[in-house]
Amino acid sequence: MTEQLASTGVPIHAIEVDPSLAATLKRLATRFPNVEIVSADILVSEIAKIAAGKRVRIYGNLPYYITSPILHHLFASADLIDEIHIVIQHEVALRLAAEPGTRDYGYLSVLTQYFSRPELVLEIPRGAFRPPPEVSSALVTLRLPGERAKLPQIDEASFLKFVKLCFSQKRKTLVNNLKLRVKPELIRDTLANLKLRSDARAEQLSVANFAALSQQLESRPRD
Repeated sequence: MTEQLASTGVPIHAIEVDPSLAATLKRLATRFPNVEIVSADILVSEIAKIAAGKRVRIYGNLPYYITSPILHHLFASADLIDEIHIVIQHEVALRLAAEPGTRDYGYLSVLTQYFSRPELVLEIPRGAFRPPPEVSSALVTLRLPGERAKLPQIDEASFLKFVKLCFSQKRKTLVNNLKLRVKPELIRDTLANLKLRSDARAEQLSVANFAALSQQLESRPRD
Protein backbone atom coordinates (compact mmCIF):
# COMPACT_ATOMS: atom_id res chain seq x y z
CA MET A 1 0.00 0.00 0.00
CA THR A 2 2.76 2.44 0.93
CA GLU A 3 4.58 1.71 -2.32
CA GLN A 4 1.44 2.36 -4.37
CA LEU A 5 0.89 5.65 -2.58
CA ALA A 6 4.56 6.62 -2.92
CA SER A 7 4.45 6.05 -6.68
CA THR A 8 1.98 8.95 -7.01
CA GLY A 9 4.74 11.40 -6.08
CA VAL A 10 2.79 13.15 -3.33
CA PRO A 11 4.40 13.56 0.13
CA ILE A 12 3.90 10.41 2.21
CA HIS A 13 4.40 10.16 5.97
CA ALA A 14 4.48 6.47 6.90
CA ILE A 15 3.88 5.87 10.61
CA GLU A 16 5.04 2.47 11.87
CA VAL A 17 5.81 1.35 15.42
CA ASP A 18 7.13 -2.14 14.59
CA PRO A 19 10.94 -1.92 14.11
CA SER A 20 11.14 -4.65 11.46
CA LEU A 21 8.33 -3.14 9.39
CA ALA A 22 9.80 0.33 9.83
CA ALA A 23 13.11 -1.02 8.47
CA THR A 24 11.30 -2.31 5.38
CA LEU A 25 9.70 1.08 4.89
CA LYS A 26 13.06 2.80 5.22
CA ARG A 27 14.37 0.69 2.34
CA LEU A 28 11.35 1.78 0.34
CA ALA A 29 12.12 5.39 1.17
CA THR A 30 15.50 5.09 -0.56
CA ARG A 31 13.58 4.62 -3.82
CA PHE A 32 11.00 7.29 -3.15
CA PRO A 33 12.32 10.62 -1.83
CA ASN A 34 8.73 11.76 -1.18
CA VAL A 35 8.39 9.19 1.63
CA GLU A 36 9.19 10.08 5.24
CA ILE A 37 9.24 7.27 7.80
CA VAL A 38 7.87 8.14 11.23
CA SER A 39 8.95 5.40 13.66
CA ALA A 40 6.26 5.89 16.27
CA ASP A 41 3.00 4.65 17.69
CA ILE A 42 0.03 6.19 15.85
CA LEU A 43 -1.76 6.59 19.20
CA VAL A 44 0.83 9.11 20.39
CA SER A 45 1.75 10.64 17.03
CA GLU A 46 0.89 14.31 16.60
CA ILE A 47 -1.06 14.48 13.36
CA ALA A 48 -0.91 18.28 13.25
CA LYS A 49 2.88 18.25 13.61
CA ILE A 50 3.31 15.62 10.92
CA ALA A 51 0.89 17.44 8.59
CA ALA A 52 2.91 20.66 9.00
CA GLY A 53 0.01 22.94 8.14
CA LYS A 54 -1.31 20.88 5.23
CA ARG A 55 -4.56 18.93 4.95
CA VAL A 56 -4.11 15.19 4.85
CA ARG A 57 -5.63 11.87 3.84
CA ILE A 58 -5.06 8.87 6.09
CA TYR A 59 -4.49 5.35 4.76
CA GLY A 60 -3.83 2.31 6.90
CA ASN A 61 -4.25 -1.31 7.85
CA LEU A 62 -5.30 -0.93 11.48
CA PRO A 63 -4.52 -3.45 14.23
CA TYR A 64 -8.02 -4.79 14.79
CA TYR A 65 -7.85 -4.78 18.58
CA ILE A 66 -7.17 -1.02 18.79
CA THR A 67 -9.38 0.25 15.96
CA SER A 68 -11.55 2.31 18.34
CA PRO A 69 -8.65 4.07 20.14
CA ILE A 70 -7.04 4.88 16.78
CA LEU A 71 -10.26 6.40 15.46
CA HIS A 72 -10.62 8.49 18.62
CA HIS A 73 -7.05 9.71 18.14
CA LEU A 74 -7.53 10.55 14.46
CA PHE A 75 -10.84 12.34 15.06
CA ALA A 76 -9.06 14.61 17.55
CA SER A 77 -7.38 16.06 14.42
CA ALA A 78 -10.56 15.99 12.31
CA ASP A 79 -10.17 19.59 11.17
CA LEU A 80 -6.98 18.62 9.30
CA ILE A 81 -8.25 15.45 7.63
CA ASP A 82 -10.16 15.16 4.36
CA GLU A 83 -10.51 11.37 4.17
CA ILE A 84 -9.57 8.21 6.07
CA HIS A 85 -9.20 4.92 4.17
CA ILE A 86 -8.67 1.95 6.48
CA VAL A 87 -8.74 -1.83 6.46
CA ILE A 88 -10.41 -3.08 9.63
CA GLN A 89 -12.34 -6.08 10.93
CA HIS A 90 -15.54 -6.53 8.90
CA GLU A 91 -17.66 -6.70 12.05
CA VAL A 92 -16.34 -3.31 13.18
CA ALA A 93 -16.83 -1.85 9.70
CA LEU A 94 -20.52 -2.72 9.92
CA ARG A 95 -20.73 -0.86 13.22
CA LEU A 96 -19.14 2.29 11.80
CA ALA A 97 -21.70 2.56 9.00
CA ALA A 98 -24.74 1.20 10.89
CA GLU A 99 -27.98 3.17 10.89
CA PRO A 100 -30.13 3.92 13.96
CA GLY A 101 -32.44 1.09 14.89
CA THR A 102 -30.17 -1.66 13.57
CA ARG A 103 -28.34 -4.33 15.55
CA ASP A 104 -24.86 -2.94 14.83
CA TYR A 105 -25.63 0.66 15.77
CA GLY A 106 -23.86 1.83 18.91
CA TYR A 107 -21.47 4.33 20.44
CA LEU A 108 -18.79 3.73 17.78
CA SER A 109 -21.40 4.40 15.06
CA VAL A 110 -22.32 7.76 16.61
CA LEU A 111 -18.67 8.73 17.13
CA THR A 112 -17.78 7.89 13.53
CA GLN A 113 -20.84 9.50 11.97
CA TYR A 114 -20.45 12.65 14.07
CA PHE A 115 -17.00 13.21 12.60
CA SER A 116 -17.32 11.56 9.18
CA ARG A 117 -19.47 10.02 6.46
CA PRO A 118 -18.58 6.32 6.51
CA GLU A 119 -18.80 3.98 3.53
CA LEU A 120 -18.08 0.26 3.61
CA VAL A 121 -16.29 0.00 0.26
CA LEU A 122 -15.62 -3.74 0.04
CA GLU A 123 -15.27 -6.90 2.10
CA ILE A 124 -11.86 -8.56 2.02
CA PRO A 125 -11.71 -12.37 2.42
CA ARG A 126 -9.36 -13.94 4.92
CA GLY A 127 -7.38 -15.57 2.13
CA ALA A 128 -6.23 -12.16 0.88
CA PHE A 129 -3.75 -12.01 3.79
CA ARG A 130 -0.68 -14.06 4.66
CA PRO A 131 -1.09 -15.55 7.16
CA PRO A 132 -4.90 -15.38 6.96
CA PRO A 133 -6.54 -13.78 10.02
CA GLU A 134 -9.34 -15.49 11.94
CA VAL A 135 -11.87 -12.85 10.90
CA SER A 136 -13.01 -11.19 7.67
CA SER A 137 -11.83 -7.68 6.89
CA ALA A 138 -13.23 -4.67 5.07
CA LEU A 139 -12.05 -1.47 3.45
CA VAL A 140 -13.85 1.55 4.87
CA THR A 141 -13.72 5.13 3.66
CA LEU A 142 -14.53 7.93 6.10
CA ARG A 143 -15.08 11.30 4.44
CA LEU A 144 -14.87 14.34 6.67
CA PRO A 145 -16.71 16.28 7.93
CA GLY A 146 -19.65 14.29 9.23
CA GLU A 147 -22.78 15.33 11.10
CA ARG A 148 -20.84 17.80 13.23
CA ALA A 149 -20.80 20.21 10.27
CA LYS A 150 -24.62 20.41 10.42
CA LEU A 151 -24.90 20.83 14.19
CA PRO A 152 -24.43 23.89 16.41
CA GLN A 153 -21.10 24.11 18.19
CA ILE A 154 -20.99 21.83 21.22
CA ASP A 155 -18.45 20.68 23.77
CA GLU A 156 -17.39 17.55 21.92
CA ALA A 157 -15.74 15.82 24.87
CA SER A 158 -18.86 16.26 27.02
CA PHE A 159 -21.11 15.22 24.14
CA LEU A 160 -19.22 11.97 23.53
CA LYS A 161 -19.24 11.16 27.26
CA PHE A 162 -23.00 11.71 27.20
CA VAL A 163 -23.42 9.38 24.21
CA LYS A 164 -21.29 6.71 25.89
CA LEU A 165 -23.48 6.97 29.00
CA CYS A 166 -26.60 6.59 26.86
CA PHE A 167 -25.19 3.32 25.49
CA SER A 168 -23.82 2.11 28.85
CA GLN A 169 -26.46 -0.64 29.02
CA LYS A 170 -27.74 -1.02 25.48
CA ARG A 171 -30.88 -2.97 26.35
CA LYS A 172 -32.04 -0.36 28.84
CA THR A 173 -33.98 2.79 28.04
CA LEU A 174 -32.39 6.23 27.99
CA VAL A 175 -34.30 7.07 31.17
CA ASN A 176 -32.65 4.16 32.99
CA ASN A 177 -29.17 4.85 31.65
CA LEU A 178 -29.31 8.57 32.46
CA LYS A 179 -31.28 8.55 35.73
CA LEU A 180 -28.19 8.82 37.95
CA ARG A 181 -27.31 12.06 36.15
CA VAL A 182 -30.73 13.54 35.36
CA LYS A 183 -34.15 13.12 37.01
CA PRO A 184 -36.31 10.62 35.06
CA GLU A 185 -39.21 13.04 34.68
CA LEU A 186 -36.88 15.63 33.14
CA ILE A 187 -35.57 13.04 30.68
CA ARG A 188 -39.12 12.03 29.69
CA ASP A 189 -40.16 15.67 29.24
CA THR A 190 -37.14 16.35 27.04
CA LEU A 191 -37.74 13.24 24.94
CA ALA A 192 -41.36 14.32 24.45
CA ASN A 193 -40.22 17.80 23.45
CA LEU A 194 -38.02 16.18 20.78
CA LYS A 195 -40.93 13.99 19.65
CA LEU A 196 -39.15 10.85 20.85
CA ARG A 197 -40.75 8.01 22.80
CA SER A 198 -40.41 8.07 26.58
CA ASP A 199 -39.09 4.48 26.45
CA ALA A 200 -36.58 5.19 23.67
CA ARG A 201 -33.27 3.37 23.71
CA ALA A 202 -29.95 4.81 22.60
CA GLU A 203 -29.81 2.59 19.52
CA GLN A 204 -32.91 4.37 18.16
CA LEU A 205 -31.44 7.90 18.16
CA SER A 206 -29.59 9.57 15.31
CA VAL A 207 -26.50 11.72 15.86
CA ALA A 208 -28.68 14.83 15.58
CA ASN A 209 -31.10 13.37 18.17
CA PHE A 210 -28.23 12.80 20.61
CA ALA A 211 -26.94 16.34 20.11
CA ALA A 212 -30.38 17.85 20.69
CA LEU A 213 -31.05 15.66 23.74
CA SER A 214 -27.67 16.49 25.26
CA GLN A 215 -28.08 20.22 24.76
CA GLN A 216 -31.65 20.38 26.04
CA LEU A 217 -30.88 18.35 29.15
CA GLU A 218 -27.85 20.52 29.83
CA SER A 219 -29.83 23.76 29.48
CA ARG A 220 -32.83 22.77 31.61
CA PRO A 221 -32.96 23.53 35.35
CA ARG A 222 -32.56 20.38 37.46
CA ASP A 223 -34.04 21.46 40.77
